[in-house]
Amino acid sequence: MKQLLKAFIIIILVLIVVAVGVFLYLKSWYEDNLRAVNSNGKGQEIAIEIKKGTSTADIAALLEKNKVIRNADAFKVYLKLNKQNNLQAGTYVFYNGKDDVKAVVDKLVNGDIRDDSVTMTFVEGKTIKDYAMVIATNTNNTLDDVFDLLKDEAYIDSLINDYWFITEEIKNENIYYALEGYLKPDTYTFENENVTVAEIFRHILKYTDKLLSEYRTEIENSQYTVHEILTLASVIEKEASNVEDMPDIAGVFYNRLEENMNLGSDVTTYYAFQIDLTESDLTTKQINTENPYNTRTASMSGKLPIGPICNPSAKAIAAAIHPTEHEYYYFVSDKTGKTYFSENYNEHQKMIQQLKSQDLWYTYE
Repeated sequence: MKQLLKAFIIIILVLIVVAVGVFLYLKSWYEDNLRAVNSNGKGQEIAIEIKKGTSTADIAALLEKNKVIRNADAFKVYLKLNKQNNLQAGTYVFYNGKDDVKAVVDKLVNGDIRDDSVTMTFVEGKTIKDYAMVIATNTNNTLDDVFDLLKDEAYIDSLINDYWFITEEIKNENIYYALEGYLKPDTYTFENENVTVAEIFRHILKYTDKLLSEYRTEIENSQYTVHEILTLASVIEKEASNVEDMPDIAGVFYNRLEENMNLGSDVTTYYAFQIDLTESDLTTKQINTENPYNTRTASMSGKLPIGPICNPSAKAIAAAIHPTEHEYYYFVSDKTGKTYFSENYNEHQKMIQQLKSQDLWYTYE
């Protein structure tokens, strides 16, 4: 009996020793696998995308495969022991020379994702050429990518099919850039610099749609198409020195159209020749050159330019839809930005002379 008891005690002691040994081994294994992968050497940054709906087991396997953690099982044990089960989706950047399991889990729980987003501001009154430069500067697209897409008939047809306000009018061969005037000026954020030009345009057009839809009934009940309203709005945008004058300027242009007069807008001539307003004054030859954008010629009497000359603001579009009713047919601005309206040509010329005599006439340097 004593021998059996002694044997039993020995077995118990052996089991205890084995259990302690296993425990110490597992503890060492667990702690070792919680360390950063390259904690004893040169680490590296590793970007990992965790897609929405990915299971904890799959996340653990993905992290181990990409050498973000040492062992997937140890990672899962850590999550259970620390009651961490709310791992968030997103793209993360880990540094496996420093980030141990605790650091990795903290990032995943806190949603400490990498922000590769690109923010671009498209300014009101600027042209497609200006917008193309913004895109080329901030993304992996080139200027040619922008202009080539604008010439892609299949792409343009897809836009005509998808957006109520885009029509066959933008396919006129005399129009310089198909989407000029249709891209709502604003600040937009995109996922990263790899965003395509097509994606950029469609994102902006979504907001153009939202803006124009506010006036859809009024536009459809007017005698002008959306294209024509955007065209007039673009001229108003370039002519107005301040927002407050826009409805009055719109009223002048509508009055001239109704009287079969040409708009006589210098900004349309500048666009016709693709000259910046600040470069120089127009020459007589340029003013008299026939061009479907140039509203200074007699052949453009009672006509709008063939298309927008810039991307107008919401205020300019509102002015084109809700012009001020008055009897003015002319306007001029001084170099301080103040606008003067006249009912006839003689009054207009007198105002110009007065501004020149008061040194308020803008001159190019």
